[in-house]
Amino acid sequence: MNPEKDFAPLTPNIVRALNDKLYEKRKVAALEIEKLVREFVAQNNTVQIKHVIQTLSQEFALSQHPHSRKGGLIGLAACSIALGKDSGLYLKELIEPVLTCFNDADSRLRYYACEALYNIVKVARGAVLPHFNVLFDGLSKLAADPDPNVKSGSELLDRLLKDIVTESNKFDLVGFIPLLRERIYSNNQYARQFIISWILVLESVPDINLLDYLPEILDGLFQILGDNGKEIRKMCEVVLGEFLKEIKKNPSSVKFAEMANILVIHCQTTDDLIQLTAMCWMREFIQLAGRVMLPYSSGILTAVLPCLAYDDRKKSIKEVANVCNQSLMKLVTPEDDEPDEPKPVVQKQAEPNPDDSLAKQEGTASGGPDGSCDSSFSSGISVFTPASTERAPVTLHLDGIVQVLSCHLSNMAIGMMTRIAVLKWLYHLYIKTPRKMFRHTDSLFPTLLQTLSDESDEVILKDLEVLAEIASSPAGQMDDPGPLDGPDLRVSHSELQVPTPGRAGLLKTPGTKGLECSPSTPTMNSYFYKFMINLLKRFSSERKLLEVRGGFIIRQLCLLLNAENIFHSMADILLREEDLKFASTMVHTLNTILLTSTELFQLRNQLKDLKSPESQNLFCCLYRSWCHNPVTTVSLCFLTQNYRHAYDLIQKFGDLEVTVDFLTEVDKLVQLIECPIFTYLRLQLLDVKSNPYLIKALYGLLMLLPQSSAFQLLSHRLQCVPNPELLQTGDGAKAAPRSQNADSPSIDYAELLQHFERVQKKHLEVRHQRSGRGDPLDRRVVL
Repeated sequence: MNPEKDFAPLTPNIVRALNDKLYEKRKVAALEIEKLVREFVAQNNTVQIKHVIQTLSQEFALSQHPHSRKGGLIGLAACSIALGKDSGLYLKELIEPVLTCFNDADSRLRYYACEALYNIVKVARGAVLPHFNVLFDGLSKLAADPDPNVKSGSELLDRLLKDIVTESNKFDLVGFIPLLRERIYSNNQYARQFIISWILVLESVPDINLLDYLPEILDGLFQILGDNGKEIRKMCEVVLGEFLKEIKKNPSSVKFAEMANILVIHCQTTDDLIQLTAMCWMREFIQLAGRVMLPYSSGILTAVLPCLAYDDRKKSIKEVANVCNQSLMKLVTPEDDEPDEPKPVVQKQAEPNPDDSLAKQEGTASGGPDGSCDSSFSSGISVFTPASTERAPVTLHLDGIVQVLSCHLSNMAIGMMTRIAVLKWLYHLYIKTPRKMFRHTDSLFPTLLQTLSDESDEVILKDLEVLAEIASSPAGQMDDPGPLDGPDLRVSHSELQVPTPGRAGLLKTPGTKGLECSPSTPTMNSYFYKFMINLLKRFSSERKLLEVRGGFIIRQLCLLLNAENIFHSMADILLREEDLKFASTMVHTLNTILLTSTELFQLRNQLKDLKSPESQNLFCCLYRSWCHNPVTTVSLCFLTQNYRHAYDLIQKFGDLEVTVDFLTEVDKLVQLIECPIFTYLRLQLLDVKSNPYLIKALYGLLMLLPQSSAFQLLSHRLQCVPNPELLQTGDGAKAAPRSQNADSPSIDYAELLQHFERVQKKHLEVRHQRSGRGDPLDRRVVL
């Protein structure tokens, strides 16, 4: 420092002492400065006061020499003490050079700067609040200072500043929030601790409503919640807990919509504490805000659904996620299916346009451009929409929801409980908003069919419920259900009807109503037939699915839909099936279900009595497809009590190629005859006169069988038939009465028999073709 320079009004002795390396001498100089400034205050000489402060600032505090800087700092503190209540007039000039020294490389100098600022703030008290942001900014840096003395000094200053803010009612929260929002993303644990402590203080002040600005700091708080330090995490938990209490007390003033995206992001984190806390907040938001949260449903579901598959290690998260899921589902009502503008919400806050605020997040969360379910969000994302006092409508955006649900359902790696929840959602949406949901049915249909191959019976049951609702909902009725897969499957909905007199000439009664018109069989919509076609295609391509789950799926569908419609439509489709081997297998499966399942009790009773046109039509439709399998055709005749036709069919068996599989099926039919389902048939054996063709048909089966256990079983049964001599039905004998349904005048049995022969001829040709290509033939009987 230039000794010749004039530092007036500071005396040369003061200047010399301020530059001294000894603290004691600098302290003496500070006392002299304090005395000098007091005199200027008494004289009201503001010019000299400003000159002293400027000199101390420019020539000392901002000097290149370290001892001069130390002298300048203690001198500025002395000026503040001397000014007393008038220090507020010179705070900017006093504070700025001190704050500059906060960045000094010398830790001792940083400590002296902290001490000087403490004295300045202590004197000024509330007058420093207009300069709060610069003070906070400086303190936030010192909070992470590596020197323990500097940290200790900054903590003293921090407590003093907190006391001042707590006591004052003039704190500028609006001006402070941008700085807080910036600093809250610091990664330093001490800076984070400093930030959290200040949020706690501000939250405790009654005159400060920090809740209004929560959307701007909530993301940062969740970031801090993931800190490695237990103490910081605990402090952050307390802060978030206090905010949540405040939200529950004053839900009407909370900006739920502005924080929805933030919660969605943190509900997907891998940190258990963050995820659980965010999920608890989401639960409260859905329950408190209600339909305000609907526009964010796709993002919420993206976050919540995977949590439903958690194991007991994350039981708490799973339970909260389940509540979130159930609460959100309840918000969807039939009103959401209305094409008109929805009703306004009760809450007085605007609904952010999800196309703007959620476009990027939901696009990623619900399956981005690559169709994946992964979500990636950058830290610090903050989406804000200005609050409004106008009531705004809330609209359910099904596109995003369906995309998320479809993405999770098609992901085979996802947990069972998540898949069940997805299917429950789809079912709920089809019930509550059927018209809007049917716009998405074509895209959902393949995924729902794929889900039938799921390993879980529970998933399949829920999947069938959704498919059944699609197939039966009136909202799905449309003129054109869309193109079906395969040229041979492009069948119009009208072909769901049973054969009429103009079709195949099987029924002789004119004017018979089709199945659609039957009061006992409700009309299915345009998707029903498409569903049946695709289900059979799936069974054809996945034979294991048919073998393991085929019966289960069809039985459940018979419970959910009309069994007559299901069997009629499947029989109609199988009539056009080109893969005869599959057609035979499928018919055998359907026949087994028809004869043995409790779900088909009513349908069996309907077929036992072919008096009504509807039951006759159904029999003819089933018969034509059942012809793919000779033994099932006979069993259908037994079920419908067409014993004479059964006998005629068995007579044709002599022309068929008898294989081991064929004899196995005959064996199974014999076993079925001994089951409760055919009790009525066995009792009819007592009436030999009325049922001669039943007995002859059974004897025909007996003659087909080798002398096996099934042969013995049927032989013993026939030995119980009384008066075997009455079986004579030659030309000289009196014709016995026909059985109940034999030769019904409405059915052309000769045509049915010809159809049977044509179908079996096709099967024989196909087997010979396979044999010519070297394909394995059916196993033949080794004589």
